[in-house]
Amino acid sequence: MQKITPFLWFDSNAEEAMDFYVSVFKDSKIVNVARYGEAGPGPKGTVMVGTFEIEGQQFLALNGGPIYQFTPAISFVVNCETQQEVDHYWDSLLEGGSPQQCGWLTDKLGVSWQIVPTILVELMRDKDPAKAKRVMEAMLEMVKIDIAGLQRAYEGGSDVAPSARRLDRRRLGGGSSRIAGEPPAIQPASGQRYVG
Repeated sequence: MQKITPFLWFDSNAEEAMDFYVSVFKDSKIVNVARYGEAGPGPKGTVMVGTFEIEGQQFLALNGGPIYQFTPAISFVVNCETQQEVDHYWDSLLEGGSPQQCGWLTDKLGVSWQIVPTILVELMRDKDPAKAKRVMEAMLEMVKIDIAGLQRAYEGGSDVAPSARRLDRRRLGGGSSRIAGEPPAIQPASGQRYVG
């Protein structure tokens, strides 16, 4: 058994979440599901808690009511070897969600992800500080990470692909004090219902 397992608290859509995530990641599966019975506290037949697995990593998903909400303070990093991988995970997880700066996104269920090409860390660790600085500056201008744009910056160029450019502040929902890469403000839960 895995020593540490991420535990995700959903309102009432844990089953939708598990189905969604196993549809996005190729090496994934739903391991088991336990449903509420007559005793509740959730509606009979709905998912109480389920276990799903992505790339060998197991997760638990609970339907616990709207007491808690996700925030970008915790996110899952998806390491990608190619731009094709970046595009797949970005486009799939973003469906119904919202993009953030620097490869971050919030999916339709409120969970935050970072879609990160492995070459980004390699370029930012370069011994030449000027090259590393250019890569960092290029990355800060991106929404979805563009590997070709990072490589151009590393080599001395500065143009960022239009699809990867910084989001307008209005699309991020922030005010004039918002800085690039800063997550959006999180709205508090509007009420409480039940706890699994």
